[in-house]
Amino acid sequence: MELLVPEIGLVILQTIAFLLLMFLLAKFAWKPVLAAIKEREQSIDEALNKAELAKQEMARLTAQNEELMKQARLERDLILKEAKSLKDSILHEAKMQAHTEGAKLIEKAKIEIENQKKAALVELKNQVSSLSLDIAERVLRNQLQDKATQQALVNTFLKDVELN
Repeated sequence: MELLVPEIGLVILQTIAFLLLMFLLAKFAWKPVLAAIKEREQSIDEALNKAELAKQEMARLTAQNEELMKQARLERDLILKEAKSLKDSILHEAKMQAHTEGAKLIEKAKIEIENQKKAALVELKNQVSSLSLDIAERVLRNQLQDKATQQALVNTFLKDVELN
């Protein structure tokens, strides 16, 4: 049983050694260990704070990026709307100009046709009058070959003429 129960001197010696060890550890080892643990705890807290700040910054940048994308989409839609409006305006203007030019050309063609028609009528009248004179001359030559017929024709014309 001697091995199980130590002698009192051994217990006192071990207690003194233990207390001395505790004193030395408290004096020289616990402070640096606790300081290292505290420093480590602070660095972990700082890292967590930085991670939280980075997370918040990422959220802010993501929101800002979404806002920029939204504005870019709105600007794109506005530019496309303006381009479509401009295209429609140009097409409408071109159609109106083409219609106006077409109307002018048609009117010019009508005037040209009318002028050609008048010129043709004038020429036709000239030819008809020329032919009529030729025919009248030939008829009068045949009918007025003798002097008595000429005198009767002159008398008939004189009767038709009224004097004022």
